[in-house]
Amino acid sequence: MQDTQAPSQAPSIAPGGFIRRRWALGILLAAAVGAFLVWWLGAQMRDWLGTLSTLQAGMLASLVAGLFTPLGALPIMVLRHISQRLEDALMGFGAGVMLAATAYSLAMPAYEDSLALTGTIGWALMIVCGGIICGGILVWGMDRFVPHEHFALGKQGGADALQIRRIWLFIFAITIHNFPEGLAVGVGYARGDMAAGVALTLGIGLQNLPEGLIVSLGLLAIGYSRLTALGAALLSGLVEPIGGVIGAFAVHVVDALLPFGLAFAAGAMLFVISHEIIPESHRKGHERDATFGVLGGFMLMFVLDKVF
Repeated sequence: MQDTQAPSQAPSIAPGGFIRRRWALGILLAAAVGAFLVWWLGAQMRDWLGTLSTLQAGMLASLVAGLFTPLGALPIMVLRHISQRLEDALMGFGAGVMLAATAYSLAMPAYEDSLALTGTIGWALMIVCGGIICGGILVWGMDRFVPHEHFALGKQGGADALQIRRIWLFIFAITIHNFPEGLAVGVGYARGDMAAGVALTLGIGLQNLPEGLIVSLGLLAIGYSRLTALGAALLSGLVEPIGGVIGAFAVHVVDALLPFGLAFAAGAMLFVISHEIIPESHRKGHERDATFGVLGGFMLMFVLDKVF
């Protein structure tokens, strides 16, 4: 009996690997283009906002940051869904940006201004810690008494009335989250440091991009049109300048409120990060991807803070 051997074959490259490499190159190219656009936009904003008063700059900058939300929804014009892994990574990215913004653009400036105002470390720490606690309590109250949903949207088909209601409640939750972000931008410009204000605006704006995408994809999943989804993302983003106007005006009227206002905005954002965004990004088994997203977002905001 003669042994037969299968003819040897040269190793082939799986189509999936080729596609993954193309996606990786596409992501790197998009990141390079995005970095250039962020740098260019930051330079333009710094020159433009520098001609305005701190009150006007805070109001307009919060509007710019809010408009990043519908900008993030624009990909729905060419796609109808993304993977849950990518969604969780994007949410982690937003959390990382907010963490760095809270530390470098809000909490540290709040301490520096408190120290300059009071002259003692003890009083400065009390002002900052008191502001952080009050900011967290405000968002806790909104979270406690305003109806909304705590879950990351899945890809839903054949949605019933309950699913539709839950998705709109989730959109309302995103809208609530945008308020402390706008507050942070408005108060941030009150210090008169336009460079730091621009970095904060861009950081908050960048973390609004995935929020806009998630909101719009959720509406597409239950049968709404693309224009309706874009409109919902726009409306959720327009809450941000409301917070910006309140923060900028309050600090403009009473200068002594600036350190407390910065710490207050930091506390509000910290509550949102810990109570909402990070837990949602870890619910579907993609903790590693979400964590790397946090690292990427934190590093990006750190770079923006130092560059601008």
